[in-house]
Amino acid sequence: MALPVLENRDARRLFLHRHLLAEPPVGSGKGADLASVIHRLGFVQLDSINTVARSHDMILFSRRPRYRPAHLKQLYEQERALFEHWTHDAAVIPIEFFPHWHLRFQRDAEMLRKRWRNWRRDGYEARFETVLQHIRDNGPVCSSDVGKDEKKGSGGWWDWHPSKTALEYLWRSGALSVTGRDRFQKRYDLTERVIEEELCPAAGSPDPELSIDWLCNAALDRLGFATSGEISAFWDTVNSSEAKEWCHRSLRNKSIIEIEVTAHNGSKRRAFARPNVFSNLEEAPEPPKRLRILSPFDPALRDRKRAERLFGFYYRIEVFVPEPKRVYGYYVFPMLEGDRLAGRIDMKAFRNEGILRIRAVWPESSVRWTKTRQARFEAELERVRRFTGLDKVEFEAGWLRQPAD
Repeated sequence: MALPVLENRDARRLFLHRHLLAEPPVGSGKGADLASVIHRLGFVQLDSINTVARSHDMILFSRRPRYRPAHLKQLYEQERALFEHWTHDAAVIPIEFFPHWHLRFQRDAEMLRKRWRNWRRDGYEARFETVLQHIRDNGPVCSSDVGKDEKKGSGGWWDWHPSKTALEYLWRSGALSVTGRDRFQKRYDLTERVIEEELCPAAGSPDPELSIDWLCNAALDRLGFATSGEISAFWDTVNSSEAKEWCHRSLRNKSIIEIEVTAHNGSKRRAFARPNVFSNLEEAPEPPKRLRILSPFDPALRDRKRAERLFGFYYRIEVFVPEPKRVYGYYVFPMLEGDRLAGRIDMKAFRNEGILRIRAVWPESSVRWTKTRQARFEAELERVRRFTGLDKVEFEAGWLRQPAD
């Protein structure tokens, strides 16, 4: 029997809707509104790259232009509506999800013990009790507050001193929680002093099967449709075998169905979705025509292969340009217009000069750079300028390049 088919245009619309890029970017961007955005996304990756603004701030700004970094700091550090831990990378996550991270604590503890021994972080396990006692006696610490008598390395993850490694291990395994960041340096405290008692590991961890079920359900609901591998990768806690078994079980109890999703090139790929996926398409609005600049680490682009299948572009963080010979690393930002990628932009904030400098723009091959599109582009740059607190936007000579490869 033929599977129901989700056509490409509908798939793109649903995809953008689930990533909060199909609805008009309005809202206060703070308090309950900001908490709702993060809850609907599932998490927001934290990243130190600050070419224009930090990645997490760009992610939230692209959905709520009134958002400012202080709003996230308030929600996270003062209201404790979020906690920080690992998905595929460090992220802020709604606090109500914390009980299901007990499974992650257990798995990270086992994985890191094996991995870090191979990386020769000698002596970190012997520092556990010393570090914990220091925090009990002195309160929250940064890595610079511990291990002062230990040899300091280069600062990279491969060369932490033992007490810094102990801090990271105790955080990843749940004994410590991050209470916030000072100039992006994590501040750690005892979990029981940060997280409400009923959510803490001491209150009893949920059955692993219940957490696996929750994680898979939550991933599919945020993706709209997905393969078992994409469900597994969303939180990066459930392994591929567990995700496959969850899909088989959910098919049997009819909480999901199997469909085919049409890619941009017309090919079809099997995926799983909720039984009401087609009737719910009415809830997915047509994406606004305004142009939006996204973070290179935006949730919509995190799975680059999935985005490529749906939208027909290959977005790389790096773009190499022969003349002048240069790699545009983390300076390259994708530009979304309606339901397609319009191009990529290399821009950088020169804060000491108060300038947002536009170095290069590569439109996609199917995009004509019209006066209307230029006006949309300039309007978005003005929003970014205000967001970053810069004085003006400047374009380098020859900024409009050939279409992106």
